[in-house]
Amino acid sequence: MSAQPDLLYSEEEEALRAAVRDLLGDHCDPAGVIARSESGAPHDLAAWKSLAEGMGLAGLLVPEERGGQGATHREAAVVLEELGRAVAPVPYLTSAVVATEALLACEGDEAAELLSRLASGRAVGALAVGLHTAAGAAHASARAEDGLLHGELTAIADAAVADVLLVPADDGALYAVDTVAVTVTPQVSLDLTRPLATVTLTGAPARRLGEAAPAVRRALRAGAGLLASEQLGVAEWALTETVRYLKERKQFNRPVGGFQALKHRLAQLWLEVVNLRAAARNAADALAKGEDVDVAVAVAQAYAAPVAVHAAEEALQLHGGIGMTWEHPVHLYLKRAKADSIAYGTAGAHREALAGLVDLQAP
Repeated sequence: MSAQPDLLYSEEEEALRAAVRDLLGDHCDPAGVIARSESGAPHDLAAWKSLAEGMGLAGLLVPEERGGQGATHREAAVVLEELGRAVAPVPYLTSAVVATEALLACEGDEAAELLSRLASGRAVGALAVGLHTAAGAAHASARAEDGLLHGELTAIADAAVADVLLVPADDGALYAVDTVAVTVTPQVSLDLTRPLATVTLTGAPARRLGEAAPAVRRALRAGAGLLASEQLGVAEWALTETVRYLKERKQFNRPVGGFQALKHRLAQLWLEVVNLRAAARNAADALAKGEDVDVAVAVAQAYAAPVAVHAAEEALQLHGGIGMTWEHPVHLYLKRAKADSIAYGTAGAHREALAGLVDLQAP
């Protein structure tokens, strides 16, 4: 029988949250994030350096004997909550979670050396699989030929800032390819804080890391499970800021938040966010323990996407006219929520997977 999940935050996790929130308060203010998204170079490399090298957070999921911090998915989930709350334009999910998990599934000196570089923050990695891909789903692969890779891979998140790509190939292997050897072409992305790109490989030198299928599946499953914590951060920001605004905004000489119809909408949203927190924490706890992981991840993603989108939409509407302006940060959260709703599989795909896992298929 599996152990009871622990959904509460430990003192260490709360201390980690406070430290990350302080750092992001210094680096990722809304005006700065908006300005970067308009500049064409959205990634905040100073914030990433502070997170990865200064605080050592890039190596949370890596065992100490392999050059990391030896923490668990629970701590990584706390970090992602705060990154979601700030819509921070840093490659934490793609490098410190997804690429790192793929490398943890590989053996050998090449994988170990690259894992150490990612854990220390000396390099940024990205799994060259479309951001929309769910664990176990079919995805494009490069063509391997005499140690060189050929092909075009689309919708690769954070490829523009990556130093190395982890590329699955048609021979069933996972390869490491330095980004200086490929062409990275930006794609039009809804969420400018997590830009997508097309990666073109024309005879790119590659280093074999291990078998692609188990590594990619492990990486995408962890990405989906911890993405729920980022979506929780987005939803919590939307709820908190909307409540704060409605307390300040007055109409007919009384706070708008005092109107019963708006109270009901906020109460419903609060319930959804509380349930999302439980689902996200359960997924992180399951990943940390290695128990009932597939079910926990499917439940979290089936629930997280619609709640995050609903929270951001409510924030936009209840902020009134100011919410429709580019200067107000609410559009960053709506775009992140929308983009996250298809990342690592849609809610519908996860519901379908869950039905198979618990033997409740549709008639």
